[in-house]
Amino acid sequence: MYAVIKTGGKQVRVEQGQEIYVEKLDVEAGSSYEFTDVLMIGGEKTVIGTPIVTGAKVIAKVEKHGRGPKIIVFKYKVRKKYRKKQGHRQAYTKLVVESIVA
Repeated sequence: MYAVIKTGGKQVRVEQGQEIYVEKLDVEAGSSYEFTDVLMIGGEKTVIGTPIVTGAKVIAKVEKHGRGPKIIVFKYKVRKKYRKKQGHRQAYTKLVVESIVA
């Protein structure tokens, strides 16, 4: 059984026991988090929401918070002596999916 959830402006396909990385959530590490925006549930019988599946939820345990690898953003304009170099590290939350309730 799998589900498609919406979090952080993205859609993520999850299964029970899977580890996922999502945009940082305002939840303490070690606690559990409940996703109520379930867009689809698949398995023996597929249920597609309009836009969400009513009564469905995905329960996940928060393992840790962290920051991803550094990426370099470099902007420049040709022949104008304009150069701008920035670094960015995206914050994330690591979750382990415990159950999918349909």
